[in-house]
Amino acid sequence: MTDDFAVLAVDHVGIAVPDLDAAIDFHCSTFGLQVTHREINEEQGVAEAMLSPVPTAGESAASTTASHGAAIQLLAPLAPESTIAAFIGRSGPGLQQLAYRVADVEAAATSLRERGVRMLYAEAKVGTGASLINFAHPKDTGGVLIELVQPATDSP
Repeated sequence: MTDDFAVLAVDHVGIAVPDLDAAIDFHCSTFGLQVTHREINEEQGVAEAMLSPVPTAGESAASTTASHGAAIQLLAPLAPESTIAAFIGRSGPGLQQLAYRVADVEAAATSLRERGVRMLYAEAKVGTGASLINFAHPKDTGGVLIELVQPATDSP
């Protein structure tokens, strides 16, 4: 059994939302978070934003997540047939995934497969900020969609 991977940290928690701008406004004004990254991921069918605490004096926005823990990822559907739109239609807006940071997403996926956990993709895909990602099937993880995230080499 492959034993060369470990969860390094909780990377982010994904929240499915119907309106990205409204969700950003709510989380920033209500909880004092700030947008640290925003992008459109056509392949995943989402518009997304990563939110983190506001940096303290002398701290950069890029290092905020590393020093303060997991980010919040807001995910809005780009089209009615996207996976996030289907999730919202089935479950309503809310917690959609838990993402674990790993050093090597392919090694982690191999290890999980050897433990009987199905992965959604045969190979890692490009995720937020050029990270590499894969997902463990929620039917094999107690009903929780678990994302594995290998940050891009220039990410914290």
